[in-house]
Amino acid sequence: MLPNMHHAEPIPEDARAEIDRLLQTGDLFRYTAPEDAPVALLEAEFAAEMGVKYALAVSSCSAALFLSLKALGLPRDARVLMPGFTFAAVPSSVVHADCIPVLCEVGENYRIDLKDFEAQLDGVQAVIVSHMRGHTSDMDAIMALCNARDIPVIEDAAHSLGTTWHGQKIGTIGRIGCFSFQSYKLLNAGEGGILITDDADVVARAVILSGAYEHNWRKHLARGDNSAELEQAFARWQNKLPLYNLRMSNLSAAVIRPQIAQIARRVRDGRRNHDQVAALIEQSPWISVPAKLPPEERAPDSLQFNLCGMSDADVRAFAEAAEARGVKVQVFGLSTDNARAFWNWQFLPESRELPRTRAMLMRACDTRLPARLTEAECDAVAAVLIAAAEDVMGETRAYGT
Repeated sequence: MLPNMHHAEPIPEDARAEIDRLLQTGDLFRYTAPEDAPVALLEAEFAAEMGVKYALAVSSCSAALFLSLKALGLPRDARVLMPGFTFAAVPSSVVHADCIPVLCEVGENYRIDLKDFEAQLDGVQAVIVSHMRGHTSDMDAIMALCNARDIPVIEDAAHSLGTTWHGQKIGTIGRIGCFSFQSYKLLNAGEGGILITDDADVVARAVILSGAYEHNWRKHLARGDNSAELEQAFARWQNKLPLYNLRMSNLSAAVIRPQIAQIARRVRDGRRNHDQVAALIEQSPWISVPAKLPPEERAPDSLQFNLCGMSDADVRAFAEAAEARGVKVQVFGLSTDNARAFWNWQFLPESRELPRTRAMLMRACDTRLPARLTEAECDAVAAVLIAAAEDVMGETRAYGT
């Protein structure tokens, strides 16, 4: 019997007393308390977990991306390069920031096509690297290209909390890292996001833009070595920036904070589950799971794989067969109005065809694979996927039979 793949882990008991206190007092606004509000504590704890100076918790990862672009001070119609495989919220954040999304190709392994990335860099004023579904593009090459041109890099690490590149935490490689606390992510508050940086001027601008009116930015000053630098940055931007009111509430922070201690365990279990299912389904001639890049240690919470040798009709039949057996599979390019298919982003001010990305999306599959699954449940998921492929393409003969 397969579990409900869409259920998240229970919220830790540690959160419940704090949630009850907040409900009793009604103290849900982050700036009510003079200090140590749950949101402020979350920011300090998350920054410490990531090994950075500053963090700003906001209403969503989309809000974090938008604020990142605004905090960089980009001019109107600045061109922002990003991969053609991401969620619609990412180009939306660029449009909301009065900038123009520029898309580059993505390969069969879901990672940025570096040749096309470099070809699109001329005239670009910022880059968003979406580590889509937790797959890390070649950050060595991307940072070298961008640093040589003095182009700031924002990491959309919504799916990559806990992933490392050469041992460095994803989200800390670019100028700014943005994470999600939506229910399907490693830390679950239903909604919410956070941006991290070591740049005092960037975080000061982001804090004010997020809705720190009057002098509420003082409640972001840490009791530590960074306070003087940050206070000077806040003073530079007082009353000079519009307010967008993208703040996180104390209730969301209370839900998130106890989960930070669970990151290492969830990463370990998620990687185990992914690798176990991937190894099993790779035995099917109809299924291919792209390998990780050598410097990458992933923290997967879902499974992506490509279908091989199938027509569009076969792919649709595979998805139907898997769902009938209890595993919901999304085919990015064949699911109606899928928000991860670039041709559905009809709000873009400019568009270009991405044939390599389109071909990948037409065969790329996605299914939930929560860290909470047992090894037996992972075996069951793999069996469903293999059986669904055989339903469509015929039973695979093995061992010379």
